[in-house]
Amino acid sequence: MAAPPGSGRDRNPAVAETLLFNALREAIDEEMARDPYVCVMGEDVGQYGGSYKVTKDLYEKYGELRVLDTPIAENGFTGMAVGAAMTGLRPIVEGMNMGFLLLAFNQISNNMGMLRYTSGGNYTIPTVVRGPGGVGRQLGAEHSQRLEAYFHAVPGIKIVAVSTPTNAKGLMKAAIRDNNPVLFFEHVLLYNLSEEIPTGDYICALDQADVVREGKHVTILTYSRMRHHCLKAVEQLEKEGVDVELIDLISLKPFDMETVARSIRKTHKVMVVEECMKTGGIGAELIALITEHCFDELEARPIRLSSQDIPTPYNGALENLTIIQPHQIVAAAKQLHSGQL
Repeated sequence: MAAPPGSGRDRNPAVAETLLFNALREAIDEEMARDPYVCVMGEDVGQYGGSYKVTKDLYEKYGELRVLDTPIAENGFTGMAVGAAMTGLRPIVEGMNMGFLLLAFNQISNNMGMLRYTSGGNYTIPTVVRGPGGVGRQLGAEHSQRLEAYFHAVPGIKIVAVSTPTNAKGLMKAAIRDNNPVLFFEHVLLYNLSEEIPTGDYICALDQADVVREGKHVTILTYSRMRHHCLKAVEQLEKEGVDVELIDLISLKPFDMETVARSIRKTHKVMVVEECMKTGGIGAELIALITEHCFDELEARPIRLSSQDIPTPYNGALENLTIIQPHQIVAAAKQLHSGQL
């Protein structure tokens, strides 16, 4: 199968099997070895190795000043990361759960996003804010947050969402090297996803979507865990004669509208599949841009399949009902292709 754009696999044919959480750890380890100004801070990132073991063994290798265990105070250690970045460090902030980074919303929006501009360019804020998010399995509402839409309106930051071990490692390395603050969304249910990834130093573009599968009938735009739900749906749709072009957005801010528009000019029908909430979500902004830039190419109204606008229930059956499932993607794509929507 062809390598995803920007994966680096075409530049380095050597591959090794690894899990997504370990791909992230490898990327951080390699960047800390390459650049002594890269450091990690957050709750339990040191001796414990992180809540999902993304920083496992880094404390022993780099010491407590570069892998810093912090108190349970997201606003405090995120603000500290901003100050560290202003003085020349390249901090990586781990949120034990991304939902709790709402406590650091002020530091991310008013400090990380603004300081490069309000200082007249005297400061850069090369900071990565990363951690687990999304709807897991019965984690409850506060641990099932999808914050991408919350932060999407904040000027001055980039947002990416990883979906495979390959793009997780390549995007993490790119995010660490970028001179802008990057919100780096990982999905709690993808950490144990296994894949052969390129070895060596490779980087994925932070602003480039991945055309997972080319097709001619319907364009599906998605990201994070929903990439894998869509792949299951595509298998069924292919059997039923619907040829889907599947695009993993990867970059949520900015969107890779060039890739999106190129696909729509081919299929003339588009749907967005997301785990984000429907009201004010990523899909809403994306469809607004598609309507602005690709309206004359559309042969049917754009469709968005999004999560229910309610806090995620703890009950497993109810939890599944709040998020989009593969059979819903199949049904919507068939209707869109046949002109019923």
